[in-house]
Amino acid sequence: MEIKGKIVNVLDEVSGNGRNGPWRKREYILETEGNFPKKVCLTVWGDKIDQFGMQEGEEVVASIEIESREYNNRWYTDVKAWKVEKASGGGQTSPPQGEQPDVSTFNDESGEDTLPF
Repeated sequence: MEIKGKIVNVLDEVSGNGRNGPWRKREYILETEGNFPKKVCLTVWGDKIDQFGMQEGEEVVASIEIESREYNNRWYTDVKAWKVEKASGGGQTSPPQGEQPDVSTFNDESGEDTLPF
């Protein structure tokens, strides 16, 4: 599942020791786009905090998993980001140097434009 939006807040990193050893997590507040934007708290665990390097104000697309768990008859839901891509600025990237882009034309020999179907 993917979610797209802007990082509007970066919360402090939290760490501790559990039965499986040391752990750390950081939460990010992402605001979705649209007529009725929603704020979603994304959780990033471990080394992915440094790998993603998300900062306030960045537009991102996050691949997430949603998980709920019960504790003392109460339910808690986490939205964990396992992959994050920075949203592109809308510009096209050029092909690597020395390579030509793959360009197809649909002109027939008479010079008239035709559709390929």
